[in-house]
Amino acid sequence: MNMKSGIFKSIMIACTMVLFLSCSKSSSSYGSNTPPPGNSNSNDVKIANMSFAAATITINKGTKVTWTNNDNMTHTVTADDGSFDSGDLNKGDTYSYTFGSTGTFAYHCSFHSGMTGSVVVK
Repeated sequence: MNMKSGIFKSIMIACTMVLFLSCSKSSSSYGSNTPPPGNSNSNDVKIANMSFAAATITINKGTKVTWTNNDNMTHTVTADDGSFDSGDLNKGDTYSYTFGSTGTFAYHCSFHSGMTGSVVVK
């Protein structure tokens, strides 16, 4: 019984150490200037799997947003209000637009109506 108890204690200590280290700041894989995945405060939008990621981003006025097409098909980045349009973006192509006024700017892919996104400009 003592041997099993000792093994159990060792396993519990090891698990506790792993949990502690995985939660500490020093073990974080994200630097102070790198947002975690899914953060909508980045000014880069990836086009992949028939969607815009992140679908909604928030930026400051005067910030340039860059979209990159990572899909194997052509897409567009087209403002619903017509204020910007990338034209056709093939795989690997990028499109950038600088937002000079505040508001919410909805956009879509003109080839794929289910692909939508928005940029919130503060």
